[in-house]
Amino acid sequence: MHNKSPSPIVINKPIIGEKEYLNIKKVLESGLLTSPSRGPFLREFERRVSQYLGVKHAIAVANGTTALHAALMASGISYGDEVILPSFTFVATAEAVILAGATPVFADIEPDTYTLDLNSVKKVLSPRTKAIIPVHLYGLPCNMEEILELAEHKGLMVIEDAAQAFGAEYKGKKIGGIGDLTCFSFYPSKNITCGEGGLISTNRDDLAEKVRLFISHGEAERYKSSMLGTNYRMSELHAAIGVAQMEKIEGFLEKRSENASKLTFLLKDFPWLHTPIVPEGKKHAWNLYTVKLKDRERNIRDRILKYLREKKILATVYYPTPIHLMPYYRGRFTEANLTNTCIASDSVFSLPIHPQVTEDQLEYIANILQEAYNYSRK
Repeated sequence: MHNKSPSPIVINKPIIGEKEYLNIKKVLESGLLTSPSRGPFLREFERRVSQYLGVKHAIAVANGTTALHAALMASGISYGDEVILPSFTFVATAEAVILAGATPVFADIEPDTYTLDLNSVKKVLSPRTKAIIPVHLYGLPCNMEEILELAEHKGLMVIEDAAQAFGAEYKGKKIGGIGDLTCFSFYPSKNITCGEGGLISTNRDDLAEKVRLFISHGEAERYKSSMLGTNYRMSELHAAIGVAQMEKIEGFLEKRSENASKLTFLLKDFPWLHTPIVPEGKKHAWNLYTVKLKDRERNIRDRILKYLREKKILATVYYPTPIHLMPYYRGRFTEANLTNTCIASDSVFSLPIHPQVTEDQLEYIANILQEAYNYSRK
């Protein structure tokens, strides 16, 4: 039994080494901190990601939210259009749709994977639907084959939100080149980080060209804007961190997967808890390890979290309030019957499994989690 209180075990932690510092030093010494023409570190980061994902185009941007907005704009999504997405995700997914001038339409999720439920998507389709945004939540890919089949039949764009899924795979293919466009985040909590950063990947030349124009003021030539654009470029400083992080991605993913497997084994005899599942044909990126109470009791969940945090296990809820219930969004947009979404928001929580979590800490988490549950029932 490992019940000695450790140092705080955070939910996620960036791992920064000497190479990141050296790369940043090179940028500072060069004086080229950012450039409309994309500096050497930025080009190298895009090259490495493109090669890793097996895609034609990898376009680095300022963050994951700008990636989503740029992808929507490059897809021609605009006023009067509807975009179907889950409500059980970070608010940025819906924000980007509204910023593009379109209307978010919320579909429900599958109860065991927390990813888009195709039947729910079908119920909210309309003549105004122009795109679907499947979110590979926590790092687990959606059922892309059936989503793509529906999109092809209805003539819809598929823009994947893979903010938490860098390194995930679907049927042997890395997430990044399956839909029309895929959006990643490199925030400090993600599988690799640039400090702040995002990326759009695609195999379509036409979309890549529009993305590149949009993120740099619509300029194909300096001072000659050919389309509406903005400045969503990634800086050389952020790209320099990304280049160093790309050298470590396989090790990061392997350790996350190993920790997830160990924690699932330690929790296998907890009759009150659902541990994550990984359906056949999917490779989880394990950005987050999310469990769910078998009984939907938010007050029990919150008491468990309180106990865990008192014991320095910084478990977290992603996401306690679905987007459709947030003050700005409530009642303003079309939604399906979101039963599974609401159940998940009341009963899930995420436990630390990032690469710096040790085996002793995993055992400690499992032991304290049972204590927390017993405490929550008093």
